Amino acid sequence: MTLKTFPFLTIIPLFFLFACQEAPKKKKTVQPQKVAAKDTISVDSVTTSEEKEEDSFELTDDNAVNFFYKYNKTLTENKVRLTTRFGTITIQLFDNVPYHKANFIYLTKKGYFDNTMFHRVVKGFIIQGGNADNKETGIKRSKIGRYVLPPDAHKGHRHDRGIVSMPSSEIDNPHMLASPYEFFIVVTKPGSYHLDGDYTPFGKVIDGMDVVDKINAQPVGDGDWPMQNIYILKAEVVK
Repeated sequence: MTLKTFPFLTIIPLFFLFACQEAPKKKKTVQPQKVAAKDTISVDSVTTSEEKEEDSFELTDDNAVNFFYKYNKTLTENKVRLTTRFGTITIQLFDNVPYHKANFIYLTKKGYFDNTMFHRVVKGFIIQGGNADNKETGIKRSKIGRYVLPPDAHKGHRHDRGIVSMPSSEIDNPHMLASPYEFFIVVTKPGSYHLDGDYTPFGKVIDGMDVVDKINAQPVGDGDWPMQNIYILKAEVVK
């Protein structure tokens, strides 16, 4: 099973490779998109280096798991609310998927998801968010770091409708390591169970599935990119 990330339009043409389509008859199935190059976005290297703080902490493949293991132990919250122009979506995160839960809360508290988009909408299947084709998002990623997370797909959570799950990175990734910056929400009724075992469900929508459905109903163009940008105006941790 493969999965792909959204195309970065004209910024990163490589993201157009292997675009998913649903095949109704043969056993081909639509899947979330992979994220190329460890979820990085091409930005001007001079601008990025100028924006970085000299002594800022950066996550890497070497330190991410240990960092999130410790960070998770400090957490008392397990809910995140996303605000869009269609309304709000409240997500409850699963405690038994600690790295992915901690990652999502960490990125939320860092303000990463603010002004990113639901950049891929597949009718009756998923909405995928956490990226954007702007320099601001690339700079945020550059400051936070480049890393992937180990999959954690066997904790008893299936890809039911409303499940929030994490796509995997595409480049040199035979073990389906998870893309930390993106997520998708399952729209399918009752679920998209062909994804079970390959991707990591780490939360579920507990309020706002009507908003998810409104987003899923928006017109899309090439690569399932919405015809009008659907921004995550704000992401915040809630009690």
